[in-house]
Formats: sequence, structure tokens, C-alpha cells
Amino acid sequence: MTVHRTQTGGIPASFLAACALPGLPRVALDKPNEGRDADIGTLAAELKKATDEVKAFAEKAETEIKNLGTITGETKADADKALTEMGGLTARVGELEQKLARRGAPAGGEEHKSVGRIVAESEAVKAAGLRGDAWKGSLAIEVKAITSASATGTSATTALVPADRVAGTSLPRRPMTIRALLQPGRTTSSIIEYARQTVRTLNAQTVAENPSAAKPQSDIQWDITNTKVATIAHWIPASKQILADAPQLQSEIDGELRYGLEFAEEQQLLLGDGTGTNLLGLLPQATAYVAPSGVTVAGETRLDRLRLAMLQATLALYPATGHVLNPTDWAAIELTKDDHGRYIWANPAGLVGPTLWGLPVAVSLAMPIGTFLTGALAYAAQIFDREDASVLISTEDRDNFVRNMVTILAEERLALVVRRPQALIKGTFAAQSGK
Repeated sequence: MTVHRTQTGGIPASFLAACALPGLPRVALDKPNEGRDADIGTLAAELKKATDEVKAFAEKAETEIKNLGTITGETKADADKALTEMGGLTARVGELEQKLARRGAPAGGEEHKSVGRIVAESEAVKAAGLRGDAWKGSLAIEVKAITSASATGTSATTALVPADRVAGTSLPRRPMTIRALLQPGRTTSSIIEYARQTVRTLNAQTVAENPSAAKPQSDIQWDITNTKVATIAHWIPASKQILADAPQLQSEIDGELRYGLEFAEEQQLLLGDGTGTNLLGLLPQATAYVAPSGVTVAGETRLDRLRLAMLQATLALYPATGHVLNPTDWAAIELTKDDHGRYIWANPAGLVGPTLWGLPVAVSLAMPIGTFLTGALAYAAQIFDREDASVLISTEDRDNFVRNMVTILAEERLALVVRRPQALIKGTFAAQSGK
């Protein structure tokens, strides 16, 4: 835009005229002792009047000096009063303009300048003001078009219409349950060795006081086995500037990367096949379900099978402490009805925690649908943490340094030891026909 300027005490006339446009709203000055609104047009007119008075007194003082060689006391007093009034009005205009520029912006957000303020603060206008009457001509001040289009990349915020930004909405996260079921532990090595009893043949019996034959011999054998510490890791690239400019984003990234580790960990603890870098999980090492002899169940349901799995663990001398089910299978159990349409297990009007046959049920999306795990979970297996989950940021990756990029890496190390596979019973509901 082009601003034509006349000499009015260093203030562009076009700016004063813009301030005095009719129809502008009344704006509160928010001064502690005033408690009133001031019309911005009236305030601008008063400032122009005060400026003209100062100019008039300056011309009068110049005339008195030329004719009398000095300034009269009356003229000096009037000039001082006019200068004081003009200074106060100028300060009020500046204060009001700042309030208008910030109005509507979010707390702590970017300050948006009005067109008038851009003109008044431009270096060209300031330089012209310093030259006083010696300056003549016009000024070209670059001001972007006043539109509602965004000038801030993909953000909807504009100089005139700042967006109301709310906290970011992350994608849903899967609840993790498997780690909490197992005994915790720590290690400082990359290999975990442990002894596992493989044979127990006990032949103890009564013997005579002076037996003619050797006393009975029993057989107990242990095997030394080991498992590796596995590393779970992933990373993402990010710009160095975005992490510095948006601290909240960095915390969100930390949370997402740590969640990624937890997600992979749950899969490994439950289903890892032990090949390559994978852990050997609970299901691959668990004992397959075999219906215990001595119990006959007609029309077997999911509820029946889980109770029989508990019996199998008890007969192996490892009484079960809980079940692990997929949410779909747990819902099918809760929805089981009798021939009269009444729920057998659940009470829709009540809030009952997931328990079955007196044992807690851990519901995990990592468990395949139609599969169950029952047993003495904490007694059977233990987690050994080598390195807790951590998130690291580094520029020392490929050409990150020269591209202002960073690599954000999340990593953890752990091992899983299943000492007693007989304490874990795995099976399926494939033959249950919806019950």
C-alpha cells in the first residue's frame, strides 16, 4: 500500500485519518481509575488537535524569538501544557492499538499487528518523520492482502482470525495386561541361565530295621537351560526446529514411541516364537490342554473348558491363579444365556469385574480369538528387564546434522523365563459353537 504523508508532528496523516473513520466500535481502555469507554475516532481527533496546537505554539515561539529575542513566559507555559497533553494522548493511542492488535489472540499466542500499526512502525515512516518539513513525496509500505487465507502453512490461524487450538487427539491405545501377570526381575547380562527340573521319580517307602536289600532309590534330574535378552526398538525422524518450537509435540512423540515398545512387548511375551531375535513367549511354551480323565461334561461350553483347564493345572500340582482371554471370547462368555433367555454368568444391571471360577480374567487383544491361557502365571514365568524403555534424540545419524534433523529412538531390553511350562495350560474354544 502507498501512504501519502503531511507533516503532523511525525505522525502520518493517513494513519490519523484511518483511526478517525466513522462507525468504529467503542473500545475499553481498561485503565484502573477510568472505568469508561473511549471512542477511538474521538481519541484520534483529540491527538490531531493537540498536535496542531503544539505546532502552532512552535511557530509562535519562533516568531517571538525573531521579534523579541526570547520566548515569553506565557507562551512557554502554554507550549509545555500542550506538549504534555499530546504525550498523554500519544501514549493512550499506542496502548489502545496494542490491545486491539492482541484482542482475540489466544493466551501466550502470536501477536497479530493491525494495518495501522504496521504503517506506524515501518522504518520508512520513522525515517521520514526524522526529516521533518524537509521530507516530501510518498511512501510505499508493503502490507499483505487482508484475507481469511492462512499465512502459516497448514495451520488455520490467520492474522485476522486466529484459530482456537485444543489439545491434540491421539489414536486409541491398546491396554496392556500381560506384563502385570508375571513375576518381575532384573538382570545385568545378555543371557539368563536357569535350572529346570525334568525328572522326578520318587520311590520312598518303608524299610526293615536291618534290610537285606538296598534301600529304594529315587531319580531327580535338572537341566541347565538359558534364554537370551531381546532388544525391542523403533525410531522416527523429526526436524530439530519442531521439537524446539513445540515442546508438547516432543512429549507426545515420547508417549507414542514408548507405547510402540509396550505393544511389541505384549506380543512377544505372549506369542513370541523364539526364532531369530524373538522372545520365546508364554503360549509356545505352555502345556496343551487335555481333558482330565474322570470328568465327563455333556454339551461342553467355554465355561466348562476353562474349569477343566484349571483342573489340569491342579493335577500337575500348579493350581491356577488366572485366565487370559481375548475380549471377544470374554464377551461370548458374559452373553451366555439359558433356555429361557436369562444370562447365566453376567448381570447387565451390575458392575462385576472380569472373574471366572473365582480367578481373575486378564483380557488382552494380543490373545488370538478362540484361544485361552490358564495357569499359575506368576509362578510359571518371570520377566528380567535388562534396560528399561528409554527415548533418545540424536543428530548424529547419517546427514541429520546438516539437514537440521534428529532421529528419535525408543528401545528396551528384556528376557522371559518360563521355569514351569506345566503350570501354563493353553487351548482353544474351536468346538464350542458360540457357547
